[in-house]
Amino acid sequence: MAGPRHVPVLLDRVVALLAPALDHDGAVLVDCTLGLGGHSEAVLERCPKARVIGIDRDPQALAMSRERLAPFGDRFTGVQAVYDEIADVIADQGLSEVAGVLFDLGVSSMQLDLPERGFAYAVDAPLDMRMGSTGPTAADVLNTYSAADLTRILREYGEEKMARRIADAVVREREKEPFTSSARLVALLYDAIPAPARRTGGHPAKRTFQALRMEVNDELRVLQRAMPAAVEAIGVGGRVVVESYHSLEDRLVKRTFAAVTRLDVPDDLPFVPEGAEPSYRLVTRGAEQANEAEIEENPRAASVRLRAIERTRPSSASIGRGNS
Repeated sequence: MAGPRHVPVLLDRVVALLAPALDHDGAVLVDCTLGLGGHSEAVLERCPKARVIGIDRDPQALAMSRERLAPFGDRFTGVQAVYDEIADVIADQGLSEVAGVLFDLGVSSMQLDLPERGFAYAVDAPLDMRMGSTGPTAADVLNTYSAADLTRILREYGEEKMARRIADAVVREREKEPFTSSARLVALLYDAIPAPARRTGGHPAKRTFQALRMEVNDELRVLQRAMPAAVEAIGVGGRVVVESYHSLEDRLVKRTFAAVTRLDVPDDLPFVPEGAEPSYRLVTRGAEQANEAEIEENPRAASVRLRAIERTRPSSASIGRGNS
């Protein structure tokens, strides 16, 4: 099994942030991005009073993590779902609230390691990139989207400066033959991106592959729905911890956390009226980043932004879905 050799990014810090919320009998953590179960395993080992509900849309990842976490018995429950379904997952487990919610966003190590999934640009594989087993593939996006739509997703999700140039090249090439494999797309990117631009920012295919993955899996819209639901799901003393690897994801998390921790009274008011205090507090100051040692050991940590909040009091008002 592939699991144990992959060390999740900022593992010790993530568990340390969650541990205070999980130090009571019956505490439940929802690991919204279960993957191979690395975070869940660490929580189950280090927080003996806690149990974990692990969510993943990928049936293959779910099967592998269930095998890995089988020694913990009924302290672990795996659920196949998309993480914006968190409220339904919690209700289906007979719970009204949980003690912690964790998101480790982006693509999992397992998905990158399996060439047939099409996430990696280092090997030739079908252009799939679906985290689940349904919906359009990356090939469908490349072969059917207009040049304008391709430009938009490459620019927004991939932060690709050559977005229009790449989109025009894709449209030209697909008229000769539809895209089916990653090698042909990588070759096109080498041709479309000028040599000086290829020398910076890592592999020239990195940004395009990221953009396609985010589009195929509707990642930002799913996160936009999931964040308010996660914040609402925790009880008093509960925490939500999020690891983001993309500026748009981190901005969305930051806005959600800011909206629920903001003191909503006039600046010139000499006191805070009872009941006006926010129901949540920021646990991290801004976004925490990995240090050089962690990045050297785990290069994926270079772009991580870690944020956490805690619920400090009950709130009767539900969090508005438009905060993000």
